[in-house]
Amino acid sequence: EKMKVVGKQTDYVPEYEFDTPFEREIKEEVFKIVRRGKEFGTPGYFFRAGVYIILLAVLQSVWVWYGPTWALAFALGLSKASIGLNVQHDANHGAASKNYLINDVLGYGADFIGGSKYTWIAQHWTHHAFTGHQEMDPDSFSAEPMMLFNDYPLDHPSRRWFHRFQGFYFLLALSFYWVSSVFNPQILDLKQRGAEGVGINLDNDFLASNRPISHFLRVLYILMNCVAPFFHDGGFWTTFAQIWLMGVVESLGLATLFALSHNFEEVEIDPTKNFKEKNMKVCWMKSQVETSSSYGSFISGYLTGGLNFQVEHHLFPRMCSAWYPYIAPTVRKVCKKHGVRYVYYPWILTNFISTCKYMHHAGHGTRWEMIQDNPISGRT
Repeated sequence: EKMKVVGKQTDYVPEYEFDTPFEREIKEEVFKIVRRGKEFGTPGYFFRAGVYIILLAVLQSVWVWYGPTWALAFALGLSKASIGLNVQHDANHGAASKNYLINDVLGYGADFIGGSKYTWIAQHWTHHAFTGHQEMDPDSFSAEPMMLFNDYPLDHPSRRWFHRFQGFYFLLALSFYWVSSVFNPQILDLKQRGAEGVGINLDNDFLASNRPISHFLRVLYILMNCVAPFFHDGGFWTTFAQIWLMGVVESLGLATLFALSHNFEEVEIDPTKNFKEKNMKVCWMKSQVETSSSYGSFISGYLTGGLNFQVEHHLFPRMCSAWYPYIAPTVRKVCKKHGVRYVYYPWILTNFISTCKYMHHAGHGTRWEMIQDNPISGRT
């Protein structure tokens, strides 16, 4: 069903261009491997999703009826992260199934891990449209002022003195992801402020009609995860700490993997630079590749819902993650042919180390000194 036209923007000047030779060839080659109309969830994907859903249901039931333990808090946190990575992500991209009802139901997995399907969609779809764009990608500035994902110029007003230390504390900051999501007042109107702030119109009947179910699921979540544990005999502070541990484990399981994807040493820090300086439109698909990284292979894919293949995901966001390991070699080959920088790490650890270095350099602003040393390539 086509979306209803609600208006036209007449003064918008596009920064990106589409249907470039790179885009045409990569689509042609990839769809030789995964035929159009067949890019949705495989039996293996649904088996994996089913395992993660059952695991969450079992652990959540034990948490509510028998009370938390340290081991259970850790396991439940991992389970929630697995739902976020493996179930709701594909579903809310419309990639789990060709049947929109299946995507719709599985998409509510976001609400069962403390998030919101509708605010997630608003922020994440905007992120995909403007990946790495310092003014338009909500993910790039969502952690400000606590820390910088954007590597701003040295005189940028968003810089703070404490960002010089973010290479040491960024994991601690990411550990608050869960609590900031569960108790986020944006659940009240479902207007994701990051997306709304860059011009996405979120004042519509669709979101208004879904507020009641979102409010119900948030209350249910808080009751099950933050209230029910105190009805058992674990002691107030012990129970509080176990709830916090569950949230920290989920936070790090989700937010750390998200951070790896677009914050690494060789990332393109300003994908629309040519448009700003030379009024030259930027190939949208090229910018998606050069602001993302991939790591590992099949096993990492099973654990992260294919988010380790972040380049492939950003090129084909409505393709189920189960297909990414199969198309990755072709994507790399086409990128190499067209001179598009494809960043791949063989292990998650090497990607993580690169992210730590990036966060340190972004906080210090030392990358700008490197660019000044080599203004042609922007790298030393």
